[in-house]
Amino acid sequence: MVCDMKVSVVLPTLNEEKGIGGTIDAIKREEFKKRGMELEILVIDGNSRDRTREIAESKGAKVVVERRKGYGRAYKTGFPQASGDVIVTGDADETYPFDEIHNYIDYLLENNLDFITTDRFAKLHHGSMSRKHAFGNWTLSATAKALFPSIKFRDSQSGMWIFKKNALDAISPLESMDDGMPFSEEIKIEMFRARRVRAKEIPSKLFARAGEAKIQSFSDGWKNLSFLFRKRFGCRHCRNGRS
Repeated sequence: MVCDMKVSVVLPTLNEEKGIGGTIDAIKREEFKKRGMELEILVIDGNSRDRTREIAESKGAKVVVERRKGYGRAYKTGFPQASGDVIVTGDADETYPFDEIHNYIDYLLENNLDFITTDRFAKLHHGSMSRKHAFGNWTLSATAKALFPSIKFRDSQSGMWIFKKNALDAISPLESMDDGMPFSEEIKIEMFRARRVRAKEIPSKLFARAGEAKIQSFSDGWKNLSFLFRKRFGCRHCRNGRS
């Protein structure tokens, strides 16, 4: 497939000097050139205190510093600044298969989809997820499916998405969405429920992390779980990570 378009890879970072270089290097730039696709790498950095920004810039990435904290906040800042027709996301810790994203984009375009999320459980590599995290992910995904029976995905917490930027016009405004980890659940729910969005989950994989984990298992898990109930049943005073 050859086409004239631009792809933006958006990476949220906070002290990821051990993983950011390998994450960017995994992207097969030659595959994008073959397809006639321009590639932009956009790093939204939460004011890292290590060499994350320096390494990212040395690899050709554009770095935007977002001092306001939060996983969702990084994407809410990054998506409007992404200039690509297609946006690809993922963590900057070498856990996601960035060496496959050109194939995922092919799948998006060939199947006339607007949004793809990836199922990490299709292939978990050794050391990629503890039993505790696997159980937590299963609980959150099962709860999401129970509360939103029309959505069709197995991995509600996956952070790798591939989507057409204009799909954002069909969902709730980004600034109304959660600033924290629940953003990952929310964007999937929004995309799968939007009438004008063709969304699908595809098999993917997960590798062991490079560097120190940022997720706080219990507190982040509880925030994600409580968010699902707020999202389903509504809470005027519980939006955007505030309660």
